[in-house]
Amino acid sequence: MEHMEHMNNIASYIDHTYLKPDANSSAIERLCREALDYQLRSVCVNSVWVSACKRLLADSPVGISAVCGFPLGAMASAAKAYEAELAVDDGATEIDMVMQIGLFLEGRYQQAESDIRTVVQAVQGKADVKVILETGYMTDQQIIDACKLAEQAGARFVKTSTGFGPGGAETHHVRLMRQNVSDTVLVKASGGIRDLETAQAMIEAGAARLGTSAGVAIIRGGQSRSEY
Repeated sequence: MEHMEHMNNIASYIDHTYLKPDANSSAIERLCREALDYQLRSVCVNSVWVSACKRLLADSPVGISAVCGFPLGAMASAAKAYEAELAVDDGATEIDMVMQIGLFLEGRYQQAESDIRTVVQAVQGKADVKVILETGYMTDQQIIDACKLAEQAGARFVKTSTGFGPGGAETHHVRLMRQNVSDTVLVKASGGIRDLETAQAMIEAGAARLGTSAGVAIIRGGQSRSEY
């Protein structure tokens, strides 16, 4: 019983993710069915699939996260804001946006912050915004700076990676992110989380949410382990 409670707890961290370019209706239906069956926190999809997810998840506690400016972050801020608004109108409860990484790495912090703020304000009061930093491009100091910048812009979460850039979630980066935002800002680890051990390590490092396409495998792995 104690083990099952632990696994349900892990499930509540997971944003069940399917962001492949060849995603189709049957893949999204399976994603939503798995999220319902395993009581996962949310599904995370591209915005074209949000309305389908809303229908499939109707009257359930499973949330809908939609990515924005994904996976490059290099779209105009107004385009990102519009994409976020459309996704929320279709039923998204959270927005996972990619920051303007190139501008940030160039030291144009004010523009990078303004980009985040534009999206946050577009969905204010309707959806929480998670800001994907793409930590694989950054030094530790840049991660710290990006966290502070995202918080100043009104982000609810800072998130490690898209899964399409260099590297993925690392416990060191998650810990660093947790240490450099206030208690009101949460950390999401994403990229390369495919088993229970990795999921637990990310949570122990300070992640309040896990982005993974392997949510079912993580839960099943924990359940099968309890049989021994």
